[in-house]
Amino acid sequence: QVQLQESGPGLVKPSQTLSLTCTVSGGSITTYSYYWSWIRQSPGKGLEWMGAITNSGSTYYSPSLKSRTSISRDTSKNQFTLQLSSVTPEGTAVYYCARAYTIVVRSTREADYWGQGTQVTVSS
Repeated sequence: QVQLQESGPGLVKPSQTLSLTCTVSGGSITTYSYYWSWIRQSPGKGLEWMGAITNSGSTYYSPSLKSRTSISRDTSKNQFTLQLSSVTPEGTAVYYCARAYTIVVRSTREADYWGQGTQVTVSS
């Protein structure tokens, strides 16, 4: 059973960089054919795919967030990390990590394992 767990600060000030880590257990992030993804959901809105990293370390980003987003990994710890710079209050959301079948995740059907989500509030 694969499990994912997000960790990071729950409160970030505007203009700062948000950093979240996803720790994976029960499976390796170097497993072929999966996309290790970050998705967020703002209050009252649908899922927003942010980006993904593959088993080989290739990265893909949402065009709307690409300039501010970086995803990296630590294979020795079986973790992958999201960094989102210059955050604004619009970045207040529940952030999820997931193991996806596709590069872009638009629905829950496109990933088989999800973290429980972590609430991040952007406020001064």
